[in-house]
Amino acid sequence: MADLEALPEHIKGEIIDGVLYTAPRPRARHADAEIVLGTTLMGPFRWGRGGPGGWWILIEAGIEVPGSPEFSPDLAAWRKERMPTLPAEGPITVVPDWVCEIHSPTTRTLDLRIKRPFYARLGVAYLWYIDREAHTLTASKLRDGQWVELGVWGEDDRIRTEPFEALELALADLWVEGPTPAE
Repeated sequence: MADLEALPEHIKGEIIDGVLYTAPRPRARHADAEIVLGTTLMGPFRWGRGGPGGWWILIEAGIEVPGSPEFSPDLAAWRKERMPTLPAEGPITVVPDWVCEIHSPTTRTLDLRIKRPFYARLGVAYLWYIDREAHTLTASKLRDGQWVELGVWGEDDRIRTEPFEALELALADLWVEGPTPAE
């Protein structure tokens, strides 16, 4: 934990399987994709507005589970039946039900080679990857300890996929670089 605390403010660190991994803090477009997806999911899945509710959805939350002092997915979500309340203090100690990582040039290899098998070992049920450069979203489901691809979509696709299939997602919103379509 001291290794994480010693990092400069502009560096994000995570300890996965006892190894410290670092990367620059997310840049503007990466952060924008986090907030767009997070807020899109928040209404229907956290608050039940136009959807089933029943989820906690967090951006870059600190999570500590046995064997990993701290990791921090770009987005993570927990079913409220598994984690009825958010911790008042300290890290979350419950494995997420869903994780989404947003690839950047500095994190793509870490996301695919280190975090993907790590999330499988933890038992994360669903894993999404957003690749802003390729304009794609890849969704996977953990089955018998292995990732099974649910699909790869891109550009202006409108999709429904697990675990948030109750909502149609407009993927173009994730890579909009000018005014939003409503403006």
